[in-house]
Amino acid sequence: MSEAMALNLLLFLPVLGGIVLLALPERRADLVRGLSMVVLSAQLLLAAWLYFQFEAGVPGLQFETRIPWIAAWGVHYHIGLDGLNLLLVLLSAFLGPLVVAGAFTSITKDVKLFHGMVLFLQFTMLGTFLAQDLFLFYLFWEAMLIPMFLIIGVWGGERRIYATLKFFLYTAFGSILMLAAVIYLAFTVLTQDGSPSFAFTDLYDLGFAVEVQLLLLAAFALSFAIKVPMVPLHTWLPDAHVEAPTAGSVILAGVLLKMGTYGFLKLGFPLFPDAAQIATPLIMTLAVVSIIYGAGLALVQDDIKKIIAYSSVSHLGYVMLGLVSYNLLGVQGAIIQMVSHGLVAGGLFLMVGMIYERCHSRDLAAYGGLAKLLPVYSVFFMILTLAAIGLPTTSGFTGEFLVLLGAFHAAWPQFEAGATYPLVLVSVAVLGIVLGALYMLRLARRLLFGEARAPEAEGGTLRDLGLREKAILAALVAAVFYIGLFPNDFLQKTEQAVIEYQERVWPARAGEGGQ
Repeated sequence: MSEAMALNLLLFLPVLGGIVLLALPERRADLVRGLSMVVLSAQLLLAAWLYFQFEAGVPGLQFETRIPWIAAWGVHYHIGLDGLNLLLVLLSAFLGPLVVAGAFTSITKDVKLFHGMVLFLQFTMLGTFLAQDLFLFYLFWEAMLIPMFLIIGVWGGERRIYATLKFFLYTAFGSILMLAAVIYLAFTVLTQDGSPSFAFTDLYDLGFAVEVQLLLLAAFALSFAIKVPMVPLHTWLPDAHVEAPTAGSVILAGVLLKMGTYGFLKLGFPLFPDAAQIATPLIMTLAVVSIIYGAGLALVQDDIKKIIAYSSVSHLGYVMLGLVSYNLLGVQGAIIQMVSHGLVAGGLFLMVGMIYERCHSRDLAAYGGLAKLLPVYSVFFMILTLAAIGLPTTSGFTGEFLVLLGAFHAAWPQFEAGATYPLVLVSVAVLGIVLGALYMLRLARRLLFGEARAPEAEGGTLRDLGLREKAILAALVAAVFYIGLFPNDFLQKTEQAVIEYQERVWPARAGEGGQ
């Protein structure tokens, strides 16, 4: 089987699994769970094989498929891998089976529908990353709202309808403006070239006046910033996380938030480079505000899920800071930080789900001394806590260190030229690491240490992690340490694509920030 065929199979495996799922009886929940696990595990194996087949240093797309779809509109089914989406595709495939395994005991209502939505969501998320045609990208971007809407709305908490509607309205509003910009781009291609096209490569070559670029970037940026989310567009996130079932929170934190940062990386900045350069101070400011404000909010929460939710706002702020450094260190650090956050935040949400399944409470004040009651659970929780803080040898350190190094590298020449604002911003961003240590260590201290107490467990006995739960967390911890100890394996795969990104967005910085 060729790599291109394998990439198509990777994308459509969840669809094939969903078709088989339809034939299974609702009462056979064990078969439904087993089928979903097999499909997503096979997808992970395919993603891993494609990752190792991917050649570092080769420009452009690899394993590409381009087939005419709606010829009159210039729409193609066009997918491929490059260094910008490779690690995000691998992350999505890695988290898929872990989400299903984590939901084995927590989802008991409408099991067949739930797993169908997980498979559909996996298809749309991978499609968004793999799409190289703007029409196809937008189709997947919008389609992933449907399964996420249902996952929160059907299996969520008491305020699930409010959280679902808020999530939908925020994302739909941003998408409407992006649609207007997509239509404008399509008509511009038709006017300039005489034939319609939605291919990214054709859109990159369009020439716009700076004023037009600023308007179009604003339309795309609003949609992407909502998804990240960046302050002040972040308020839907805590509600969605708190009310979502554990699987929904893991997918949301692990993959869906990365759609926004990937959108900036793949489309927003490369399509409108002059506008991106002008908007860089504003985006840097919002990124640093997100880092500090998200950390500050996490520091005062008593709902465990809200602490992790607000920490996501802070951690994704570092990603945006790395992207607008426009140098090799910063942008590669941003990509590593995306993957690291997906692993660490996904793992922490899984652990919150595990304790909630036992004690039915997320109130931090209700717990204490779990290190005595649940020693294995506490070890895993502490490891992920230290990874979230950015302890050396973990993926969190690799991502944040490269981002800050790249950001300082970009800010220092401006400081020497008399512009102090960028260097001040980057210096303030460092404070986010200190605040991150404060809120995560506060969480760990109150949850794991002190007087042993927990809400009464179902059946009267608080049991430690089982084999299934240990396997899920061991896989996440192994990935966190592998990225932290051997980052060069991943940096080599992304380097060429990041260089092309630099040359497209800010050619003057294309030689900066080398490793």
